[in-house]
Amino acid sequence: MDPTIPSNDPLVMIKADRLEDEAKEIFEYVHRYKSSYNNVIPIKTDDKIVMLKTDQIILADINQTTLMLYCMDAIYTTKETLTHFQNRVNRQNFVQISKHAIINIDHLLSLSDSFSGNMTARLTNNIKSSVSRKYVKLLMDYLGL
Repeated sequence: MDPTIPSNDPLVMIKADRLEDEAKEIFEYVHRYKSSYNNVIPIKTDDKIVMLKTDQIILADINQTTLMLYCMDAIYTTKETLTHFQNRVNRQNFVQISKHAIINIDHLLSLSDSFSGNMTARLTNNIKSSVSRKYVKLLMDYLGL
């Protein structure tokens, strides 16, 4: 116990002679645990700032220079980049499926083959998005297939 470390922001230290698989897994677990507390994120729209629960976000998709956030109750637009948005949400639940889109894996209902090695992801609220062939393997690995 160290009284100089605030109780609401504990310090976790992992010591190992090499960063092997087990140490990496522990680090990733701690990182995911900390990230799980970031379940509400602010989104700046044209006229207001909306506080969104990340579990309500189904799909984030770039349309030209606008980021479209498809949520359970509405669609929000912002000028934030996809990369910046992806860094702010819990990466454990969000997976990139194309150069322009990420999905909340908790809202993935099914995947079906499409053309040229692509797949179609069917999501909550009957939302569909294309999984480009470059990201199919990443998604399959994430799903453990």
